[in-house]
Amino acid sequence: MKILRTPDERFHDLPGFDYNPNFHQVPDGEGDSLRVHYLDEGSRTAEPILLMHGEPSWCYLYRKMIPVFTDAGYRIVAPDLVGFGRSDKPTEMTDYTYQRHVDWTQALLDHLDLSRITLVCQDWGGLIGLRLATDHPERFARVVVANTGLPTGDHAMSDAFSAWREYSRTAPEFHVGGIIRGGCVSPLSDAVVAAYDAPFPGDVYKAGARVFPSLVPVTPDDPSAAANRRAWEILSRFEKPFLTAFSDGDPITRGGDKVFLKMVPGARNQPHTTIRGGGHFLQEDRGEQFARVVIDFMKNS
Repeated sequence: MKILRTPDERFHDLPGFDYNPNFHQVPDGEGDSLRVHYLDEGSRTAEPILLMHGEPSWCYLYRKMIPVFTDAGYRIVAPDLVGFGRSDKPTEMTDYTYQRHVDWTQALLDHLDLSRITLVCQDWGGLIGLRLATDHPERFARVVVANTGLPTGDHAMSDAFSAWREYSRTAPEFHVGGIIRGGCVSPLSDAVVAAYDAPFPGDVYKAGARVFPSLVPVTPDDPSAAANRRAWEILSRFEKPFLTAFSDGDPITRGGDKVFLKMVPGARNQPHTTIRGGGHFLQEDRGEQFARVVIDFMKNS
């Protein structure tokens, strides 16, 4: 496995992002290891909130929410998935699998030894985070899902997703910052777009970002379909508080909250909400509002 590491200077002086980096080496499954980056803010003895990003973003996505959480007295752990942010980047699409992403992130959580976790997840952060929560439900106190899902390949994906899947693998230009700008309702400054581009000095760094849509289970016999079905079996018995906070302006995941409301016992009688004025990346559009929704949920559950 050939691994690239984005130069540190790419992350200097990013707007609104004055946080110290933390790193941990996780096994790569082939006898070597990968460096995973994560933010760890707030008191180490405080109740932890695990913030899981998706594609093609990194923990920079949560910069507006982190101070709201720490000011409220919580500990924030926000990792960069392998292939994203300041985490190491294997160069081949075949280096990435859904299960490997789960295993890599689980190794970080094992290192941090967190308990009573509140999971906050969006996009691929949900596909990975919900697997973590169902693999080790004893470590999690509650879950907040936003603009995400847990597909098993048993239901057809939309034409829009199929087009996105093809585009991500084959487009000559895969402009990460531009993709995020296009997934927001509010305008992003050129400096913020550049911050989303910072982890990717060239296309060779983008194998993980490009392959992610192809790792979504879209057929019943997909390599990860069975594991996700097992996760749904656990979610169907998950009694801990479970909140949906989808945005109103995301055509990709609109309506995806309904399956969680139907299937997860812990979702009953919770203050589910729709974040108005948010696109797919609602952390950008309505970050502070989203953070307050999470805090209110935590205080009352």
